[in-house]
Amino acid sequence: MEDITKDELAGQEQSVQDDTEEYEKVCFICRRPERKTGKMISMPNNICICNDCVQKAFDSMEASGLSYEDILRMSGMGPVETEPEEEGKKKNQSRPKMTNISMINLSDLLNVIPQKQRVKKKKPQEQQETRTFDIRKIPAPHKIKASLDEYVIGQEHAKKVISVAVYNHYKRIAAAQNGDDVEIEKSNMLMLGPTGCGKTYLVKTLARILDVPLAIADATSLTEAGYIGDDIESVISRLLAAADNDVEKAEQGIVFIDEIDKIAKKRNANQRDVSGESVQQGMLKLLEGSEIEVPVGATSKNAMVPMETVNTKNILFICGGAFPGLDEIIKERLNQQAAIGFCGDLKDKYDDDPNILSKVTVEDIRKFGMIPEFLGRLPVIYSLEGLSRDMLVKILKEPRNAIIKQYKKLLAMDEVKLEFEDGALEAIAERALEKKTGARALRAIIEEIMLDIMYEIPKDDNIGSVRITREYIEHTGGPVISLRTAGLLEG
Repeated sequence: MEDITKDELAGQEQSVQDDTEEYEKVCFICRRPERKTGKMISMPNNICICNDCVQKAFDSMEASGLSYEDILRMSGMGPVETEPEEEGKKKNQSRPKMTNISMINLSDLLNVIPQKQRVKKKKPQEQQETRTFDIRKIPAPHKIKASLDEYVIGQEHAKKVISVAVYNHYKRIAAAQNGDDVEIEKSNMLMLGPTGCGKTYLVKTLARILDVPLAIADATSLTEAGYIGDDIESVISRLLAAADNDVEKAEQGIVFIDEIDKIAKKRNANQRDVSGESVQQGMLKLLEGSEIEVPVGATSKNAMVPMETVNTKNILFICGGAFPGLDEIIKERLNQQAAIGFCGDLKDKYDDDPNILSKVTVEDIRKFGMIPEFLGRLPVIYSLEGLSRDMLVKILKEPRNAIIKQYKKLLAMDEVKLEFEDGALEAIAERALEKKTGARALRAIIEEIMLDIMYEIPKDDNIGSVRITREYIEHTGGPVISLRTAGLLEG
């Protein structure tokens, strides 16, 4: 082993000191931070134990009949007393026999606390009071929408609603920190839309634009506490991880719960609905605002990780789901007024309406299986439009990271120019509409038609450009390939 110089040793001590100043100690046994337990006992390999756990350990040893001197003598740390043989036999008869005892090697417990499970120290109370939220750092609603327009095609109403909601959310935080008399309540949102219309992509794009903690959770894995699956508090654990375990920063974040329709109340269920109605009831206090203990660096309270208390009062919740079958409930309500005759509404009037979800009411969502208490905590309900052929064509070529631009960049690395005719883009959009999976179908179709081209292009260095035609998409022709030599001769 190489000798450590004085400078390296000083650097290690300085790093340990800086790390101690930023993160607080956590008890190795009960996992509580130092601000809750008080002064801790430090042991080798960065292991800390609080006084309560030490006292419990000594109480359990005394209950078993062992004294402190016995423990020291067993560990080889206490003084060895010489005593007569007869007196020693009498003492050994009165003491409990401890067989197969081995002391814990503290060197085996090195690095027991991973980096992501450490808790940052909270700032002093005086510093917390002077700290105010700067609303000027959050862009105005029109700027947020303009940034969303670069990535998301269409959905003008949805982008306007989410831009205003995010801006008002942080104005509310600023007003609360300034101590205004009027307390502004937060407006959680429920986002409806068919699959592949851009619900999750809209929130992910918002996370890139805003420099705020944002966590995306999936409601399909949530169950009632005590059953197999994630507890409801795991949603806040993801937000705390996104905020680098900073509780103050996490309490001003945004949570998007996807697939919220999967926790709808099960119909005709005789057994306990632990992943449906029970989850909705458990999320009521979470949405409204309460102090919740969440594990740091894990999604289960049973894990040996520190626990932190997070107040959800200033956390904005956005719930989204496709709600399959909700359109039939809406049609059933709208068709109650149907009649026959010259001026009557026909029952098939709404069968081909792609934006049927825009006519949704709270009563329709309640019939779907969401309890009224849950819907009451999501006051803003809006829907996303179903994608048309023209919108799919724009999605292919207009966004900053459009699929067509991605493939053009891939072929440009091989010095080949890729072009798509307008007819080819329309044919791709028509095939995507037939799959009825929204914009997700575009990637699958493009991957299929570009497979042979991406395989054959690197074989020939003379290929200069490739033009995709409608005939190639419909399997009635092939792509138009131009060679570099032919271009030079024409010039």
